[in-house]
Amino acid sequence: MEAMTDLSARQLRAFLALADLQNFTRAATACHLSQPAFSALVRALEDAVGTRLFDRSTRSVRPTAAGRLFEPAARRLLADMESALGDLADHARLASGRVHVAALPSLAAGWLPAVFAEFRAAWPGVALELSDLLSDPCVELVRRGRADFALAAGGLRADDAAVLQALPLFSEHCHLVCRADHPLAAARRLSLKALAPWPFIHLARHSSVRQALEAALHPQPMNTVLEVEQLATVAGMVEAGLGISVVPGLSLYQFQSPQLVRRRLALPQLHRQMVLVRRRDESLSPAAQALHDRVVQGLKALGMGGV
Repeated sequence: MEAMTDLSARQLRAFLALADLQNFTRAATACHLSQPAFSALVRALEDAVGTRLFDRSTRSVRPTAAGRLFEPAARRLLADMESALGDLADHARLASGRVHVAALPSLAAGWLPAVFAEFRAAWPGVALELSDLLSDPCVELVRRGRADFALAAGGLRADDAAVLQALPLFSEHCHLVCRADHPLAAARRLSLKALAPWPFIHLARHSSVRQALEAALHPQPMNTVLEVEQLATVAGMVEAGLGISVVPGLSLYQFQSPQLVRRRLALPQLHRQMVLVRRRDESLSPAAQALHDRVVQGLKALGMGGV
C-alpha cells in the first residue's frame, strides 16, 4: 500500500495510453516517449502496485483483470491531479482566487470602490469580498483569518501585536460639519472648547472618531443630542438643524449638500492614523498581494502613501 503513494502522473498516463491503444509502439508515441522508456514506466507501475496490469503477447496487449479494475481509478487519479495543478496555476496567475478585505466605511464607500473596479478589470476571475466595519471588527476579521487584510484606524491592542502588524498609511484630519447658517460656519477660529456647548450628533461610541473626540475633550462633557451608526444619518440630522458633528476627512463625500459647511479642524488631538493590518509572518495569496499592492499604489497616487 505504501508503494501506491509513489505513483506518478507519467505512470498513470502511460498506463491509460496502453489500456486505450493496446499497442506499445502507438502508446509510446502518444506519450512522446521512446518505446524502451515507455516500457520501463509500465514495469515500474506494475512493480509499485505489486501485480501485472497487462497480458502481453506477440500480437496483442490487453489489460489483466487487475488492470481493468485499476483503470477507472487511474482515470480519476489523473483527472484529480491535473485539476489540482490547473487550479494552482490559475491561482498563481490570478485567473482565479478570492480576496477578502475589511475596511472602515469611510474608505469602503468613498475611496476603495475605484481600486476594486481597477482590480476587477485587470483580474476578473478573482472574487472580491468586502466587510465595511468599524476598526475593531475589521482587525478581528484579520486576527481570525477571515479577512486577508484590513484598512483600519489607530494602533493594535497589545494582545493583537503578537500575531498582527499594522503598517502606517496616512494621517487623516477631522472636519466640523454644520448648517451654512450655523454660527460656527463663519467663526474665525475653531477650538474644542468652542464646539463642546453646541448640540451634537455623535457617531457610535465605538467609532474611532468618537473615541478621539471624547479623549480630546475629557473631562469636559458634550451636549449630545443623538448617537447614530451611519454617516448618511449624521448628514441628514445636521442638515435638518438638529446639531453639529465632527467627521473624518475621507467621509466628506457624504456631506456635499449646499446647506452644509465643512471645515477642517487643524487640531492635533483630532486626527487618526490609518493603517493596513495583516497577519504577521504570513504570506498573502497572489491575489491578495496584488490587491494589497494596488491599495498602496493608490494611496501614493493621492499623496497619502506612507508604506
